[in-house]
Amino acid sequence: MKHLLALTVLAASAATGAVAQDFGFAGREFSVDLGVGVDVGPDYPGSDDAEAGPWLIWRNAGFGQPGTNESEGFALSPSFGTVGEREASDNPDLAGMEALGRAYELGLRVSYGMGPVMMSGSVRRGFDGHEGLTGEVGAKYRTDLSDRVSLWSGLSLGYGNGEYNDTYFGVDAADAAPGRPAYDIGGGFNKAAITFEARYALTENTALLGEVEYGKLIGDAADSPVVQDEYQPSLKLGIVRRFSFGF
Repeated sequence: MKHLLALTVLAASAATGAVAQDFGFAGREFSVDLGVGVDVGPDYPGSDDAEAGPWLIWRNAGFGQPGTNESEGFALSPSFGTVGEREASDNPDLAGMEALGRAYELGLRVSYGMGPVMMSGSVRRGFDGHEGLTGEVGAKYRTDLSDRVSLWSGLSLGYGNGEYNDTYFGVDAADAAPGRPAYDIGGGFNKAAITFEARYALTENTALLGEVEYGKLIGDAADSPVVQDEYQPSLKLGIVRRFSFGF
């Protein structure tokens, strides 16, 4: 896992440099907010219980003029994620189902910044708890309230391939029970979300970052008999440091 993480960061850095040359960003600056924090949200997709977990922050990556916070053009960066354990003992609706361990997700995110608008898409592969593919596509809009405070409002759609969706929303014939029929689900979009982010600069390069997400399961995922709650809110708080690299 550590080797995969190192290779992903190195690949993203190399790809970022290539993008800078290919799209004419020479003379500009690549900046990114890196940090850590805490993420409080559903302990697994469809759960009605929340848990706290680590938040690895890689935010607001992109190219811009030196000395500004605006990111322009394409940027490629790592994408990380985790999914908590799911155990039958946590909810009577899951009685008799196989437990799922914590999943760790690693992948890539591509974004395109144009003024205050940032569009992005990500894909991650899971390890341990699930071995499927998942990610998000979305866009957000930045509003600068002052030199210290910036806000982002965004919309996103989450998706999973057949293996991911079947892991968390499917029910095998062997796991079927009264009130929990067998349920077959394929790949596709599984969540829609509205997000609000805030960044408060403590110093020129250090800031507090917060994010509130109001998500809702959609499509076949929302109809799964193992979903306890279609609404999936989350709250993230962390501290970041801004790093900049010239090309």
